[in-house]
Amino acid sequence: MLTLESLTKTFFAGEASEVRALEDVELTIGDGDFVTVIGSNGAGKSTLLKAIVGLVRPEAGRILLDGRDITSDPVHRRAGWFGRIAQDPNDSTCAGMTIEENLAMASKRGRVRGLRRAVTPVLRENFRAALKETGLGLEGRLETRMGLLSGGQRQTIALLMATLANPRLLLLDEHLAALDPKTAELVMGLTDRLVRERRLTTLMITHNMADAIRWGSRLVMMHRGRIIFEAAGAAKAALTVEGLVRKFHEAGHRDLADDRLLLS
Repeated sequence: MLTLESLTKTFFAGEASEVRALEDVELTIGDGDFVTVIGSNGAGKSTLLKAIVGLVRPEAGRILLDGRDITSDPVHRRAGWFGRIAQDPNDSTCAGMTIEENLAMASKRGRVRGLRRAVTPVLRENFRAALKETGLGLEGRLETRMGLLSGGQRQTIALLMATLANPRLLLLDEHLAALDPKTAELVMGLTDRLVRERRLTTLMITHNMADAIRWGSRLVMMHRGRIIFEAAGAAKAALTVEGLVRKFHEAGHRDLADDRLLLS
């Protein structure tokens, strides 16, 4: 469904601070795949995701969606294909708008918006039903401004917003990182349920090896802009954090020093 061919991106090219964020990255994601991407700071994980949605333009390589080259397509044209959640809940929702206004905007993602009323009675009931399933009691607070909610509540709504329009690909950019462990478990549980029920093709970036192993159908490890290890099916199910660390060292990399990778 999504194919990345020799994707390469360099920041500050030719300068002393030059960084090769992506280097000849090859990755194919099939319909229904749930791929977790693990790697330390600077591995290229977020750059990979931003290249897919169009926020970063690679200097080499191609991005194919359903066989069509979208490498040069602008962000607004890709908006209807991808649902994305950022690490910071403030980046995925609008604090000055109400819950229902945020959801209404998300429901129109990738579609032409006219001057009609954004929140109709039918939409409002749909929003209430979706919010009720989260178990956070937000179904009765549709007119509450997003800025008044907790980080966990906002990230939960961001998840609903990202999936309302049934995107071709759901992109999760460390969407649990800013949450406390209990809230992160709740949000991840909801994520897993929505992905399974709607059969959403998903790419989830995480720093946490244990989460990368526990969730999803495939695991990809990146280091310094390259994919250095992949596992799927039974091979992924058999992985442990210790085993992943060994795989990292076997690939010839001795500088794994990011404690966040080892958190369980």
